[in-house]
Amino acid sequence: MAHAYTPGLRVTERTRISKVRRLPLKGQVLVGKGTPVLAETVVARTELPGNVQPVKAASILGVSPQDLLEYMLKKEGDAVEKDEIIARSRSFFGLFNSKVLSPCSGKVESVSIVTGQVILREPPIPVEVQAYIDGVVTSVLEGEGVVVEAEGAFIQGIFGVGGEVYGSLVTVVDDPSVQLTPDRLRPEHRGKVVVGGSRVDRATIDKARELGIRAIVVGGLDDQDLRAILGYDLGVAITGHEQLGVTVVVTEGFGTMSMATRTFDLLRRFEGKKVSVNGATQIRAGVMRPEIVIPLTSASLSERAAEEEPKGLGLGSPIRVIRMPHFGRLGEVIALPHELQPLETEAKVRVLRVRFQEGEEATLPRANVEAIET
Repeated sequence: MAHAYTPGLRVTERTRISKVRRLPLKGQVLVGKGTPVLAETVVARTELPGNVQPVKAASILGVSPQDLLEYMLKKEGDAVEKDEIIARSRSFFGLFNSKVLSPCSGKVESVSIVTGQVILREPPIPVEVQAYIDGVVTSVLEGEGVVVEAEGAFIQGIFGVGGEVYGSLVTVVDDPSVQLTPDRLRPEHRGKVVVGGSRVDRATIDKARELGIRAIVVGGLDDQDLRAILGYDLGVAITGHEQLGVTVVVTEGFGTMSMATRTFDLLRRFEGKKVSVNGATQIRAGVMRPEIVIPLTSASLSERAAEEEPKGLGLGSPIRVIRMPHFGRLGEVIALPHELQPLETEAKVRVLRVRFQEGEEATLPRANVEAIET
């Protein structure tokens, strides 16, 4: 059978999921190999150096930099509190008094007799890394983090914003073509991951934030709504660091687009299950997709998930069109011609024949489609 290889999204009910949980710099790993962990378990911890605050002490005191040490009340390494006096000078028989106050709490890092500056370092910033998914620690990266593995369902989206969250899954629409509107969100959805249908707008996202909903998964999102929510044009930046109060994952694309039936049915099948969601997206080199992870216990699986290599694109493979004029449509491959075919632009490229869900057939460049890995 003919096969071709093309980038694709994974939408699978059963697979092995592996996540590397790494600190931004060396620190302490808190769990050992073989330890069962929950998504909220802190697996590693470190401290980032605090911010630096320079103070022009010699200038404030009106003394020369080389004499600054004579007037310092604190030496290098000493702890200081905000607004504490760290240097003082007296003149005219003590009638005039100049003093330097610390702009922050922290410690004195250095005193320069060249520049006349005192460098203060704010307290270190604690950083904790959570497991992100329910699973088992299969490897420990000494001083850096761990690898957490689980078995379960795994769904990738097209685009997302917002970082890592987790919560129980709830579906609030009965059909993947139904738009997610504010009236479908209720106070009992606080802390949950809400699955909608074809589209979510700004008003719905605003209400989700008010209710404390952790994530929204829908088929489409309008680019104007995205701009209004973020307050700026996203461009080609990596997403996932936005402080929106809710993570949003789009499974199909921009605009009003029904969620793929397979994706919708798979999510609805795990109603009430604890899921982990990450909206981080990178569309350039080192592609990163937003994701929904549904870890399952062994009792939830009919057989153990095996580590699988991508099978590529073959006859019968489900695909999504990612360029106009059929952008967003779903179908399956019915032919993979070997010969290069001419386009309207007179360029010759590899093509495939696809049958859309509605029964219509079309010949498309292979670069215009994305495989849906199952």
